[in-house]
Amino acid sequence: MSKFHLAQVNIAKRLAPMENPMMKDFVGNLDRINTVADSSEGFIWRLQNEDKEEAAIIFQDDTLIINMSVWKDLESLFKFTYNSEHIEIFRRKKEWFSKIKMMHMAFWYTLEDYQPTFKDAKNRIDYLNNHGESPYAFTFKSKFSVSDSLNYKPLL
Repeated sequence: MSKFHLAQVNIAKRLAPMENPMMKDFVGNLDRINTVADSSEGFIWRLQNEDKEEAAIIFQDDTLIINMSVWKDLESLFKFTYNSEHIEIFRRKKEWFSKIKMMHMAFWYTLEDYQPTFKDAKNRIDYLNNHGESPYAFTFKSKFSVSDSLNYKPLL
């Protein structure tokens, strides 16, 4: 039987270009927080060299920062997000990013050797915004299992 991992996408709309002094603390902490993620229990993969042109085309917005990663399970991602040094930066997000009216984060299960694409991420966020939480696209509010995901027929 195939093994699955949890993929996640998180988008943020920056208030200024990355080289703007307003973004200095965010940019200055990126390497440190990425190192924390990379060494976190359950971490599998993360997008490291974002293709900004491709992201801007797919998401139709060149002011977005797109973070994608793959984790062993929901618990591992939760621990990194809320119980590591990441929380310090997360709490300061209003300093660097504007509020996005739509859902800006989505999780889904993927085969263990698969690296999600921008198109995958956009599809999941769009699905979540159009249909609400489901085993196809969800957040920390819902605890869908791999089994739930395999048995779910998305409304495509």
